[in-house]
Amino acid sequence: MSVQNLNSFDPFADEGDPLGGNNDVGSQQNYIHIRIQQRNGRKTLTTLQGLPKEYDSKKLLKAFKKEFACNGTLVDDEEMGQVIQLQGDQRVKIANFLTEEGIPKNTIKLHGF
Repeated sequence: MSVQNLNSFDPFADEGDPLGGNNDVGSQQNYIHIRIQQRNGRKTLTTLQGLPKEYDSKKLLKAFKKEFACNGTLVDDEEMGQVIQLQGDQRVKIANFLTEEGIPKNTIKLHGF
């Protein structure tokens, strides 16, 4: 007699849930993630990751800094690749900027608060 109920089953496997099991980083690569991080006090940091390779991160960072009147930096991460960090809450501005440049809105994910 075998018990059928003991098989491992992931209910979110077909949905592509990012919190579900066995999701590798490759499935997340088609999205551009814009996150906000809290610093000390009311200060915040906006991060942009998952930018396609055909875009130059340095030129994009320079355009962001000029357009949004904020400071920023380019950070190399082992898992995420190049991450753009900007001072302040620039999530909506970055999303609007990227959609005006021709990136589809459904590939941009906003995270935070």
